[in-house]
Amino acid sequence: MQYLLMCCFDEKLWEKIPQTERDGIMQEYGEWVQSAAGSGRYRTGAKLKSSASSTTVRARNGKPVITDGPFAETKEQLGGYHVLECKDLDEAMALASRIPTLRVGGTIEVRPIQQALPG
Repeated sequence: MQYLLMCCFDEKLWEKIPQTERDGIMQEYGEWVQSAAGSGRYRTGAKLKSSASSTTVRARNGKPVITDGPFAETKEQLGGYHVLECKDLDEAMALASRIPTLRVGGTIEVRPIQQALPG
């Protein structure tokens, strides 16, 4: 079963963390990815640019409406994602619980992937 781990963080809070601490967290994050990949569970993932760089597409009256910036006003923003192959939700949660940004205010949403699209 594949699981999507959506990694969220308050971007303003992240910027308040000293750069040396952020660098250390990201080094640990790289180690987490290497460990998950080494176990054969890691499929893909990416760190996203800030939500300020996003563009949102919606439909209004059947026509696309494009807006610069994020769609939702939220305290936390999606900062990255990972796709893992795990035997069950418990295994996916165990891996998610070791993501280093959790200890400094991050949130990880773990969601089963219902069906992979052809690509």
